[in-house]
Amino acid sequence: MSAALSSRIAERIDAYEKLVRLDKPIGILLLLWPTLWALWIASRRSPDPWMVWVFVLGTALMRSAGCALNDWADRNFDREVARTRERPLAAGRIRPWEALVVAALLALAAFALVLQLNDRTVRLSIAALVIAIIYPFTKRFFSLPQAWLGLAFSFGIPMAFAAQLDLVPPLALALVAANFFWVMAYDTEYAMVDRDDDLRIGIRTSAILFGRFDVAAVMASYALFLGGMAGIGYWLRYGIAYHAAIAACAAIAIHHYALIRTRDRERCFTAFRHNNWIGAVIFAGIVADGIRWSKLFE
Repeated sequence: MSAALSSRIAERIDAYEKLVRLDKPIGILLLLWPTLWALWIASRRSPDPWMVWVFVLGTALMRSAGCALNDWADRNFDREVARTRERPLAAGRIRPWEALVVAALLALAAFALVLQLNDRTVRLSIAALVIAIIYPFTKRFFSLPQAWLGLAFSFGIPMAFAAQLDLVPPLALALVAANFFWVMAYDTEYAMVDRDDDLRIGIRTSAILFGRFDVAAVMASYALFLGGMAGIGYWLRYGIAYHAAIAACAAIAIHHYALIRTRDRERCFTAFRHNNWIGAVIFAGIVADGIRWSKLFE
């Protein structure tokens, strides 16, 4: 194989990797953490390892498919935004039809995984797919697309409960509601990064809708999220480890206020990326609360 051909292949692989954001896995993690919370809660903190694997891989595949579809839908807008103009589709490194093929193949692979689960989970996955397909277009006509994303990024929760219990109990809906406000918080931080560009090209976002109340909206969303998660812990009779995790997340949220209050682009983006730690800390709290610590020292 010639050096020129090897270089071309490497460039194509790099373009596809960037199309599905494997170089920036924060989106996969933000979608995955609530799904893992739900799996551990629904299974009383003892999920089947095979089912965990199905949901982890399925989440990665669907998030990657969503990125490819989003870039196809936004290919003309992305060229006008400083942060996104170098994305492979916007920069012309791949063609629009290629993005659609990648999205379809990844979505089919995720659906093949879901088919290993029960019928209720399969039906929920179809609803999740429809919501994911619609999301990229909401920015054109809906002033609060972050709310639609909140629904999309919460759908792993009822699917996890359905897979474990073959039903979606009120507890799952409470977790969806809490997670919805977490998505509102971090995706508004994300929208604050691109607000000037979005105003110029006519994209609608929560950062634009809330205007000078954007920081207050983010902090109110964090408060509703953490209050909801604390309430769920009380409902489940979780102990100190879980509630300590909620307190730690509150401290992270307060740090985010310090980052976003000046509305500096880089600091808002840093706050957005830090949300991975919130998801991880809550998951750690759920797991730790199920450990019988006294027996470890017997």
